[in-house]
Amino acid sequence: MSGSDGASEGAVLYEATASGVAILTFNRPDRLNAWGPDIAAAFYAGIDRAEKDPDIRVIVVTGRGKGFCAGAYLGAPSSAASYGKTMEKAGQTDLAELVGERPPHFVTALRKPVVAAINGACVGIGLTQALMCDVRFAAAGAKFAAVFARRGLIAEFGISWILPRLTTWGVALDLLLSGRTFLAEEAAELGLVKEVVDPEHLMTRALEYAEDIARNCSPASMAVIKQQVYGDATRDVADATARAEVLLHEAMPRPDVIEGITSFLEKRPPQFPSLTSTEA
Repeated sequence: MSGSDGASEGAVLYEATASGVAILTFNRPDRLNAWGPDIAAAFYAGIDRAEKDPDIRVIVVTGRGKGFCAGAYLGAPSSAASYGKTMEKAGQTDLAELVGERPPHFVTALRKPVVAAINGACVGIGLTQALMCDVRFAAAGAKFAAVFARRGLIAEFGISWILPRLTTWGVALDLLLSGRTFLAEEAAELGLVKEVVDPEHLMTRALEYAEDIARNCSPASMAVIKQQVYGDATRDVADATARAEVLLHEAMPRPDVIEGITSFLEKRPPQFPSLTSTEA
């Protein structure tokens, strides 16, 4: 897949469907799409493009080849002998130079839903990136691992925040402390992915889901709901309820509410207006 600019060699491919879904595909299959500055920069550019485009209502992220994102790119095996000096230097380096200028949780602040179609290996920072997406589908047999402890590292880039919220404290500690590999089927049982799909049907199912949202859900509503869900994670229930009342009063005069109710009563698909750059 490639965007209209034909940049098939780009680190992340961009495609927009007629139904309002932007597809971002990590495009370094030779290294299982391991995260590096090239993928980071192209991913940010693609996300910004989709976020600003009023015709785009949902974003789908996937990988080309056998990996979704197999962790941070550590270089070729031949570089192992020099890694002591590399890591000593890295301890004094701005992490943005190593993994990009934005932390994975930045996608939670987007106005548009982000769906991950996990086609293969989803490891380390790749797992964190996937968990920060709003909804996840996975190919049967795809391998997952929070390998940080097995690399002498810590729970990086917000995974210690998101993982217990998607599963439980016990599951999060098991996965983080053991660094063990687990498959898509267990990931679904643990609540980390919505569905496990045959690999050849993964994108079809993910796009079916994304296109249903694009056709039938209000962009303004989805933007506010994302703010509520992620913002309320740090609030108590009383504060969350009080804020919801304020947001509801703000929502009532919007054309989305009128269209949502009218289309339901008239038994027709809704025609919600697109987001502008300043809404929500």
